[in-house]
Amino acid sequence: MCIPQSSPMLLTRNLLYTGLTRAKKLLIVISNKNIIDFMTQNIDIKRRNTGLRFKLES
Repeated sequence: MCIPQSSPMLLTRNLLYTGLTRAKKLLIVISNKNIIDFMTQNIDIKRRNTGLRFKLES
């Protein structure tokens, strides 16, 4: 899992958790230690407006 420096709103604990739980046998995280530390402390949850409900109802 490659985690580059990007917008803080994208670097969430949920993203890191998803990567960890979807790994089947092995997970190698390529990133800066500061970014991983930030992600483990960032518990912000943003509501995503994807339009999925509208697409499914159409």
